[in-house]
Amino acid sequence: MRLVVRPSPIHSVGVYTNAAIRKGTRIIEYDGPRISAEEADRLYEGAPRTYLYGLGDGKTVIDGEGIAAYMNHSCDPNCEVDEIKDRVWIFALRDIAAGEELLWDYNLYDDEDPAPCHCGSPKCRGTMYSEDWIRKLKRRAARKNKNGSKPERELGAAGKKEKANPRISGKSRSYAARANG
Repeated sequence: MRLVVRPSPIHSVGVYTNAAIRKGTRIIEYDGPRISAEEADRLYEGAPRTYLYGLGDGKTVIDGEGIAAYMNHSCDPNCEVDEIKDRVWIFALRDIAAGEELLWDYNLYDDEDPAPCHCGSPKCRGTMYSEDWIRKLKRRAARKNKNGSKPERELGAAGKKEKANPRISGKSRSYAARANG
């Protein structure tokens, strides 16, 4: 199968397939140097764009290189990620037609910076954060309100911060979680 990077209506550029892909097909590896979460934070402090993927061990981050790093987020993805023996693979969630953009749900976590979603899906939750992380942020905001302190920013219904924010380029410093959260 041939994959290409070209302009995307979702964000900047994306990865497209020139051939049909069958459901369950292992498409590409998300690869790059393995670094610690602390090193990733240090290296990318203030960076407008990163391509980081947090491994399930909670300690290791892949500093993405190669074509897979250009795959965009969608709340209604056609791909998913799976860790197999310390490697991260992208698989087709459904049959994908030639010419389609390959998309996966970033399920960002471990940050509070805005990460608005622009996928355009009817299923869009308005943020690239995982549903688990959104619930955690809402609980944190509720505890602050209960204790009488006012949170800096209120969380909206979708978990995104209700504030005009510039679009985030690529992934924020947050790490993409495993496919199932």
